[in-house]
Amino acid sequence: MYRLKTSFFRHLSLFQRGSVISNIGRYQSISHTCDVEDALDEEHKAIQQTAYQFGQTEMAPFMYEWDRTEYFPKDTLRKAAQLGFAAIYCRDEYGGTGGTRLDASIIFEALSQGCVSTAAYLSIHNMCVWMIDAFASDANRAKWIPRLATMELFSSYCLTEPGSGSDAASLSTRAERKGDKYILNGSKAFISGGGESDIYLVMCRTGDQTPKGISCILVEKDTPGLSYGKKEEKVGWNCQPTRQVIMDDCEVPVENLIGKEGQGFEIAMRGLNGGRINIASCSLGAAQASIQKTGEYLKVRKQFGRPLEQFQHLQFKLAEMCTKLVASRLLVRKAALALDQNAKDTVPLCAMAKLFATDACFDVSIKMNYYSY
Repeated sequence: MYRLKTSFFRHLSLFQRGSVISNIGRYQSISHTCDVEDALDEEHKAIQQTAYQFGQTEMAPFMYEWDRTEYFPKDTLRKAAQLGFAAIYCRDEYGGTGGTRLDASIIFEALSQGCVSTAAYLSIHNMCVWMIDAFASDANRAKWIPRLATMELFSSYCLTEPGSGSDAASLSTRAERKGDKYILNGSKAFISGGGESDIYLVMCRTGDQTPKGISCILVEKDTPGLSYGKKEEKVGWNCQPTRQVIMDDCEVPVENLIGKEGQGFEIAMRGLNGGRINIASCSLGAAQASIQKTGEYLKVRKQFGRPLEQFQHLQFKLAEMCTKLVASRLLVRKAALALDQNAKDTVPLCAMAKLFATDACFDVSIKMNYYSY
């Protein structure tokens, strides 16, 4: 099995691990009970520490300013790609890292402790690269994956439309084949990286109105007929641009078809299995950072002559939040392992992980008053 590349991992210093102690109501034990390295082998611990240190040095110090100025940190993302973080679970034949879904979950959780918005975009990029690796022709793999793995090129996933969200199979964007071209017409909504990414994996209708009529076509940024809506105004995640992607008689070479005609819905759904684990993992990182920051604050803030960490009500609240975080992490990692092993319950587990972890970790972040979006 291949793991994250580069000899960087062999030169990591060792980091101390917290020991688990019994009293969950005290912050000292909570910080250890929430240990992100729990049950990981030495290789996964090294991967986690590498991603964590990168997030703390290259992302966390700039997170607030990026969000305030709506700055998309492409240079930082390219640095992450140098560690193998841009094509984590793609084969190394075309420049991928050759890692697992569990590797990716650990990495995205660790990076999200530095900047959850940037890590989330990176997770979407990884999903797109995997779709090319898993379904594209050898020619397209050779053409695109090496440049995506280094983040010379950035990618976006285009499924949602103004009129089709949860009912993704009802999408109306259409691609008509004319000779050696597809002519695309339609629009996609809430696209992460819209207007900034270099390639767009567009789910569009090439056949009938059933899911079997949907195909996946790669559209390049400067294609005539491709345009973008205004940048969405968001409460947070502002360092990750979100726009509509609009196609008006957009001409694309037929060789940009990913997979076969009619295979697009399958590609989209299988991509989302991993995407759900990825975004749930980002939520874990936000919650972990929230608990860590809150615990630090409780140790230094005093009322009535004693630190807040000594107040039982706050101990209970912290224990409740830590329980949600640990339960979420266990479910997310179980889903990641199921996807790696192609288990029969993979699809429901991925959905459960996304449902439970994002809701639970959002609650943690809000109640801990940190990373509140």
